[in-house]
Amino acid sequence: MPSPYLPNTDADRQTMLREIGVGSIEELFKDIPERVRHARFKLPQPLSELELKKELSQLAGRNASLDNYACFLGAGSYRHFIPSTVEHVIGRSEFYTAYTPYQAEASQGTLQTTYEYQSLVCQLTGMDVSNAGMYDGSTAAAEAAITACIIKKRGKVAVSPAVNPTYRDVIRTYVQARNFSMETVDSNSSLPADCACLVVQHPNFFGYLEEVEACVQKAHDGGALLIAIVDPVSLGMLKPPGQYGADIAVADGQALGNPMSFGGPGLGLFACRREYLRQMPGRIVGKTVDVDGKPGYVMTLVTREQYIRRERATSNICTSEALMALAAAVYLATLGRRGLRQVAELCYHKAHYAAEKIARLTGYSPVFSKPFFKEFAIRCPVAPSQINRGLFNEGIIGGLDISHIIENGMLLCVTEMNTRQEIDKLVEILGAV
Repeated sequence: MPSPYLPNTDADRQTMLREIGVGSIEELFKDIPERVRHARFKLPQPLSELELKKELSQLAGRNASLDNYACFLGAGSYRHFIPSTVEHVIGRSEFYTAYTPYQAEASQGTLQTTYEYQSLVCQLTGMDVSNAGMYDGSTAAAEAAITACIIKKRGKVAVSPAVNPTYRDVIRTYVQARNFSMETVDSNSSLPADCACLVVQHPNFFGYLEEVEACVQKAHDGGALLIAIVDPVSLGMLKPPGQYGADIAVADGQALGNPMSFGGPGLGLFACRREYLRQMPGRIVGKTVDVDGKPGYVMTLVTREQYIRRERATSNICTSEALMALAAAVYLATLGRRGLRQVAELCYHKAHYAAEKIARLTGYSPVFSKPFFKEFAIRCPVAPSQINRGLFNEGIIGGLDISHIIENGMLLCVTEMNTRQEIDKLVEILGAV
């Protein structure tokens, strides 16, 4: 019986079989053992639309939705308020269903939103140029490390031990594939002589603020570039990387108008100084005028393998994350400079309120006595996994268990979404332990 999902006719099939040199479907699949060639699947009876919707709703209800749980989990994916304007704009069919424009100049609307996104990222980071978005923060950091190796013609990447462990793994994977190497270099160690860059995270994985000016000085004294991994929300109140001398700034833009979504998709922000424009991976959209003097948008620079000679490509990034980038642009435009600062200040003050109350509890202590933004590490009296089970039973998603790094260590995150009541309940349950 013909499949309703495959439009090929019998004549089409015979033509294809003849072209590849076989006489029948059976001959095409003769290498597949007969016992598995016609497997029967034990599928349940089909459901009506009404029944299916009910079943799927029940299955979805088994997830720990953030609509029903207070969340204190961060470490790279964050729960922030998303203005309704974001959903209204990215839900429009011309954006929601569109993919990367390969005949770019015919897609002026998509190009304009990308240009606006790039401009906002430059304003946010204080850098000169930005690309059109990358997969996520970790791959943006890895691409930055590769870019530095190309610029400096050196084969070694230095990474701070306080960089997110997942980011370090991704960077190591990327650089090894290009026959470069990665070393972990702490704040008290000097850079290797042949080092192309120093990668630091600010705020770092443990939440506290790095002495970034000293890191910049160390990198530049060694003839290396400084790559800063930043929390974009923190830039509402912290000095942007362009002002403290970073050469390349990267971030995960998930916090800018994109939900946590059980782990993805993310959005990689990548910005750098003007002199490194030609080595920047991904795509860059520019603004110009046509023959009639009207403004127009063009794909100004594309440095991936698909567009230019393979040996000249700086990257094979295959997406501009256009929808997530649009969400970030709408988020930033909606909040504006003052709105983003207010969000950052709410995160800062709520996190410090929580940290101060937890520090008073018997058996709990802060791991670091350094300034922090919205995340902080604590030592617990018992295993964090045990504490998190108790929190979950009370409708709270606890912090990240980092016992493999710090004994009985937990990394907590507090954003503007956490109410005083949620924080007080968290402290009450922790105290009961």
